[in-house]
Amino acid sequence: AWADLHRLLGPDAAVALPGVRSVPPGWRTSGDVPGVQLVDTALRAEPDPGAVRLGPADVPEILDLVARTRPGPFLPRTVLLGTYLGIRHRGRLVALAGERLRLPGWTEISAVCTDPAHRGRGLATRLVRAVAAGIRERGDTPFLHAAASNTGAVALYESLGFTLRRHTDFRQVRTPGTAAAAGAL
Repeated sequence: AWADLHRLLGPDAAVALPGVRSVPPGWRTSGDVPGVQLVDTALRAEPDPGAVRLGPADVPEILDLVARTRPGPFLPRTVLLGTYLGIRHRGRLVALAGERLRLPGWTEISAVCTDPAHRGRGLATRLVRAVAAGIRERGDTPFLHAAASNTGAVALYESLGFTLRRHTDFRQVRTPGTAAAAGAL
């Protein structure tokens, strides 16, 4: 699995992984983030006519919003992992949420963020509900992760109908610097 991950990410790339206790030779760790996993138990999922689907052409604007709000890892190709929705104000992307991890019967909602100047307007709530509507339409159950220290986000998710499933730590790991190093795994 480590060699496969290296092939997917390439040399000297960073990724956050849950539950990792140790890494193979050549891999480096750069910190742990205590987190929580929440699962949809009573969410009112509904499409949002004001949300627009985002794609590769939107990546520069997405990366700018992510850099300003820091919702968690988001790389240029993350938008290809699932449906990402955004809300624009005067043509500018001000809120975002989408899908990342997919397991049979489950889809993770990720990158939930709102520009600080537009917080308090329910934009994150609208997007979480809209992304969840698409997930449920496929027959999957939405879930999400948050930093345990982000008590405001955790409280918001719980108020929307998510329930704490478990505590988990995410370890930031970096792949070996060369493709040859991955072959040694």
